[in-house]
Amino acid sequence: MKLSDWARQQGISYITAWRWFRAGKLPVPARQLPTGTILVEAPRSEGTTVLHARVSSADQKEDLERQVQRLQAFAQEQGWTAVTVVTDIGSGVNGKRKNLLRILRDPQVVRIVMEHRDRLARFGCDVLEAALAASGRHVVVRADGDVTDDLVQDVLDIRTSACGRRYGRRSARHRARQALEAMGCG
Repeated sequence: MKLSDWARQQGISYITAWRWFRAGKLPVPARQLPTGTILVEAPRSEGTTVLHARVSSADQKEDLERQVQRLQAFAQEQGWTAVTVVTDIGSGVNGKRKNLLRILRDPQVVRIVMEHRDRLARFGCDVLEAALAASGRHVVVRADGDVTDDLVQDVLDIRTSACGRRYGRRSARHRARQALEAMGCG
């Protein structure tokens, strides 16, 4: 499809899309023909949808099961049929999660559905989402968190990690929010 048609579908101006293409920031694959026409490759509509659930430790297996149930209900509401469930038990801070790496490498996976962005990774979610979008794939977040400001979210993630080490994993998120509210950011 032509870049102008793609821009219209996305609700942005052609000039903005053209600037993104020139800067290499267009979120979909595109190429320029010798005539100057820029063609955008249409995202794949068929493929596998993966429901990805993660908890930090093995003692949270019940939470993992509830997370999977909520994701399955969400996928059913959306009408997604080719669904695979992948679960991980491990920290969101490092990249040592075999199952997540496996689905990121699989070109048949078109959509990765998770409950919260921090289930994918604590930091760098935007980079992962941009890399997936460049190959026609995307991440769907079922229930985005309360905090929308990126800087506040980053501080919350850092505080959560620090509080998790000091106070234990269960109360870490609550204590991090309390700390942010005391600082006037929450």
